[in-house]
Amino acid sequence: MGQTKKAVINSGNKEALDSQDNYQKTKELTGYIPRKDATLETYQKLGFKSGLEIHQQLFTEEKLFCRCPAGLYQKKGEFDAEVIRHMRPTLSEMGEYDGTALMEKKTRKNITYHLKYETACTYDVDDTPPFKINQQALEIALEISLMLKTNVVGELHITRKQYLDGSIPTGFQRTAIVGIEGEIPISNKKIRIIQLSIEEDSCREVSDIGHERIYTTDRLGIPLIEMVTYPDMITPDEAAEAGQYLRFLARSNGKVRTGIGAGRQDVNVSINGGTRVEIKGVSHIKWIPELTHVEAFRQKALLNIKEILTDRINNPSEWKISHNDITENRDALLDLPAEINNHKVILVCLPKFKGILSHFTQPGKIFANEISDRLKVIACLERPNMIHREQIDNITFQSEQILLLVNKLNPDKDDAQLIFWGPEDDVATALETIEERCQLAMEGVPNETRKALSDGTTIFERVLPGPNRMYPDTDSAPLSISNELVEKIRNSLPQDVSESVIQLREWKIPADCFPYILIKNYFPLIKKIIDKTKCPPKLAGTIIGHTLKNLNGRKQVPDMMTDENIYSLFEYILTDGIRPEIIKEVLPLYVINPGYDISSALDEFGYSKKSMDQILQKIPESLKNFKNYSSQFNPIKAISWLMGQLRNDAIGNVSLKELKAEVEKVVNNG
Repeated sequence: MGQTKKAVINSGNKEALDSQDNYQKTKELTGYIPRKDATLETYQKLGFKSGLEIHQQLFTEEKLFCRCPAGLYQKKGEFDAEVIRHMRPTLSEMGEYDGTALMEKKTRKNITYHLKYETACTYDVDDTPPFKINQQALEIALEISLMLKTNVVGELHITRKQYLDGSIPTGFQRTAIVGIEGEIPISNKKIRIIQLSIEEDSCREVSDIGHERIYTTDRLGIPLIEMVTYPDMITPDEAAEAGQYLRFLARSNGKVRTGIGAGRQDVNVSINGGTRVEIKGVSHIKWIPELTHVEAFRQKALLNIKEILTDRINNPSEWKISHNDITENRDALLDLPAEINNHKVILVCLPKFKGILSHFTQPGKIFANEISDRLKVIACLERPNMIHREQIDNITFQSEQILLLVNKLNPDKDDAQLIFWGPEDDVATALETIEERCQLAMEGVPNETRKALSDGTTIFERVLPGPNRMYPDTDSAPLSISNELVEKIRNSLPQDVSESVIQLREWKIPADCFPYILIKNYFPLIKKIIDKTKCPPKLAGTIIGHTLKNLNGRKQVPDMMTDENIYSLFEYILTDGIRPEIIKEVLPLYVINPGYDISSALDEFGYSKKSMDQILQKIPESLKNFKNYSSQFNPIKAISWLMGQLRNDAIGNVSLKELKAEVEKVVNNG
């Protein structure tokens, strides 16, 4: 190494500054722009493509392949028994190992399942063959399949889909295709549907730390549908719109579960020269635009890294890392976490990787994060697990002692170095992981599954499963689906979501009410209110889409509050001759007090029947109070004062607009 290299090592501040400069430079080289500044042309140049896999739990009494109750959840730490298992790879019929299986083997995880007797049985732990598929769930899946305009299969074949992260104790998920080749409309085109499948849900993860992963089995086996689209979305906004439509459609029959975890989205993204990357765990549709935008540019950044490395490295297949155990020199390092005192500390040299570790990949993230993420998942090294020569923050290598250790690796001026730490048993896996991720960088964008974060960035979750992960379930016989059953379901389908949207617009209900109305499946309720009580459509829509949504957002709507309860409020008010505007005022009192009947809620609000004349009779006394309150008489302020004083008497009795006109007459006439 020359004097220049030594100077960089000796100057932590300069190193941090250099790496920040490199991050900014490579961000500009990648052409990254914020999503708000992106246009259709931006995504066309990238070759952006996106497809969706929307999962939705079905509302059934029992699980899919056993008779345990569905929808009962256990609290963290609440269980009656534990089952501990380890995943190991086996050869497929083709004599091959699945990449995900090999990755999971490296993790050496202890997988623990917490079982409650009320929600689990021997089927869940693979000690009993499956029962016949839940007919209630199958009919709901058929209904949604028809709503997607798919071709329903004549015979249901249950298959096994490998699930190798331990989230299903058997190592596979039972699933069956119900319909193929459908479509949905979005604002500017139609999106093709590959298939709708019915399957059993996986376990809920409790924790994943080091070599210990814990699940609860209460969610395991709950009936679930998966709706899969073709990669027809060519912008992030199209992906979000399609996701929202599928979500609305699935909920429009009122037969699916709602709430946290009941609906989940996986998003596939690729660009020209990249590959399909699956983003899992997208909790909210509103996350999709930012996640897909960032992933597209992450892939572009990785392709730029590939181009740089191609110029530097002649034989990628012969590329190797070198390393030294520097555990005895840990005191020469700055800011290492105190909890690693019993860990090994390893210095690694990455030939020809100078500048790559601080290369931009995502907003606030660099290529070094790609390595660190895999160290966490595969080698089970909890973060922070490494530092490097190009660190963006001020955690850097320290002077002469480390310089001597680096020199022992005989580095070239274009090499990069990093230091990681971890238990001795994990060092070999960590070294293999670092080398593998760097070799993948020479190929471009690796096939992988990534976990969604709320800020729009993603982290590595696992290697993408191989294409041959499905095979027949020998425990389940094929099941014929009769034409009579299909036609019976077809004849009772709910109104198409696109038609509901058209109707909401015709009713002049504000567009910001649509998502809540459709996601909560309140369209049938609003239609019933309008048809039977003659409530003004716009008012009915805004009471549901604004007032009820606001209450729901504050978690003030109890589970016992049903659509029928809400309809009863409208019916009571409007058939008793009370003006409908009062519903906005009374609804919060009625909803948050489940013990109230409607008349009690009206009493709480202070409503009593009054005519316009009775209300106007209060004006002289109110004006006298206003004059005592205000030193100078201002007609505009007086009108506002009077409307405030008379408002509660007017709500439900007279139009506020008409009352204001009467008040203005009184004030203006002296």
